[in-house]
Amino acid sequence: MVKGHHIIESNFMYPFFRLAKTIMQSKKQPKLSYVQQDIIEFRCHPWDIDLFLELNNGRILTLYDLGRTALSVKCGLMSTLKQNRWGLVVAGSSVRYRKRVHMFDKITMKTQCVATDDKWFYLEQSMWVKGEPCSSVLIRAGVTSKQGIVSPQQVIDASGEQPLEEDTPKWVQEWVDSEQHRPWPPTSA
Repeated sequence: MVKGHHIIESNFMYPFFRLAKTIMQSKKQPKLSYVQQDIIEFRCHPWDIDLFLELNNGRILTLYDLGRTALSVKCGLMSTLKQNRWGLVVAGSSVRYRKRVHMFDKITMKTQCVATDDKWFYLEQSMWVKGEPCSSVLIRAGVTSKQGIVSPQQVIDASGEQPLEEDTPKWVQEWVDSEQHRPWPPTSA
């Protein structure tokens, strides 16, 4: 394989250019609280599609990373992570795909933290085309240090934010509860 071709191919695997653009645009926008809904927009590109000429389900999850990154920049979490040498981790997700996204469709993505517990942040994200919901994901995310998971309360305090005052939505709590019954490690080999 030609060396230059390999570089181009690997750039399409993860959207590094979109990530850089998202970070730069987010730094120029007004600050948000981590509990406020953030909105970003982008298009479905030819390298995002599958054999059926629609947005690939795996790429959808990768693009949801961009929405969480944008919110993290706007609420100051990225600065807090850098100051404390912390990282981010996704520890679970539940996805619904309901409407196809076609090449060149303009996508509006919404991201918001909807709950926390003693270990995790829970973020709801959705993709919309022409005002119609296409997919949504519930993400269980955490902040990590060399010592392990950092409690959301410690992250919130370090960020100068206020704790989420609302109760965990029932549908989020039911997902959290159902995950407790799922075997780990997996039972099938």
